[in-house]
Amino acid sequence: MERTDLRAATRAAVRPVTPRQRVARAARNGGEPTLEFAGRVPYDSYVQASTLHRLQAPLSDDPGEMSFLVVSQIMELYFGLTCHELRETQRLLRADRVWDALAPLRRAALHLEGLNAAWKGLRWMTPADFNRFRNLLGEGSGFQSAMYRQLEFLLGLRDETLLRPFHRQTEVYADLRATLAAPSVWDDVVALLARHGHDLPADLLERDVVAEHEPHPAVEAAWVCVYADAAPENHLRLLGEALTEVAEQFGDWRHHHLKAVQRTMGAKVGSGGSAGLAWLQRSMARVVFPELWSARTAM
Repeated sequence: MERTDLRAATRAAVRPVTPRQRVARAARNGGEPTLEFAGRVPYDSYVQASTLHRLQAPLSDDPGEMSFLVVSQIMELYFGLTCHELRETQRLLRADRVWDALAPLRRAALHLEGLNAAWKGLRWMTPADFNRFRNLLGEGSGFQSAMYRQLEFLLGLRDETLLRPFHRQTEVYADLRATLAAPSVWDDVVALLARHGHDLPADLLERDVVAEHEPHPAVEAAWVCVYADAAPENHLRLLGEALTEVAEQFGDWRHHHLKAVQRTMGAKVGSGGSAGLAWLQRSMARVVFPELWSARTAM
């Protein structure tokens, strides 16, 4: 079902009410909650809870696998939610609504904080615990998460070769290709800095956004200039801090991922065919919003 159709069906099932109707219902109920409904309860119609709880299909009888599966699904939801906030940030930045863009950016940072907390649900897992069902996962690996790739692409971590696993999933592939072909959040921020009078070269502003952004001294200098103005009306400085929080929380997620792999697998070969731990260590060297960090040395 298309999202617009689902929205219409959900709205019909939930049956929106006015504040006056809520007050009247509370009076009829004597302050107690409503217990009788004509059909499906409105909460389930809105949250789709019964659907969510049918989406777990463990491959083994090991009780710990359910924890692994549910935490993985929670992380997928957080990936999608963070992507949603970053796209809203981009929409506002492109309209030069810097102050308004702070809200979705701050929400994105909080969602990433929740994503990081999800790792705590797997801290019980030892190599022996994971090995009881790991082989049943076959070549399945978090490396293959399309929504995580969307998140990386939006944050400016770009590698066209990472589209290849999805080329037979036409809709997923098309969505990823579209995100890769469009500016990242950082590309939009750099363009914003230029529109606000910072001297950035044309070749940087007109570069092929499919390629990963290379740190540039002019962008670093722009941030040094932005942070030199501590006035409360300097929204670019507030933007810099909100972006920093997003980058830091995302970096924490990658670190937690690395530690979880060390705890449960050591340096074994990854399920998806990579070198596992060594591959993750190399990937962490790629920095999100690089000049925002390097500029701090010159501040």
